[in-house]
Amino acid sequence: MRLEEEVGQLLRDCHLKLGVVESASGGLISHLITNIPGSSDYFEGAIVSYSNEIKVGLVGVKRDTLEKYGAVSPAVAEEMARGGLKALDVDICLADTGIAGPGGATPEKPVGLFYIGLASGDFISSRRLLLSGDRLQNKEGAARSALEWLREYLLSYQK
Repeated sequence: MRLEEEVGQLLRDCHLKLGVVESASGGLISHLITNIPGSSDYFEGAIVSYSNEIKVGLVGVKRDTLEKYGAVSPAVAEEMARGGLKALDVDICLADTGIAGPGGATPEKPVGLFYIGLASGDFISSRRLLLSGDRLQNKEGAARSALEWLREYLLSYQK
């Protein structure tokens, strides 16, 4: 069974509705999820918040957080996931922010740096990824890593 199929079945089994707030992956997480027939049973929708203005205005990321930590940070990934719970009215939300490349890097934040956020109920956390591919490979790696973490979370949720 493919990863996105397994995630879908776990969401069904747990009776959870999923939303996604994407930045650097540009909708790829949502694309993978909706490639599965019947995904409307558990997938409510997504926001591609590529700009900081959308992150603030639509998703609810605090401008202070963006100014203090930058868009590519664990704090922003977590605020995106938390904001997605509310904006999309879902049980669980995945979010990503990162530098897909080839440009956009700084000495502190290299190409391939991503943060994935996950929020559900009172749970909120983020994970750091450092990928080493080209732009598309980095986006794909981030999307797959987000789904792998969601699978891991859902397997622990079932117990």
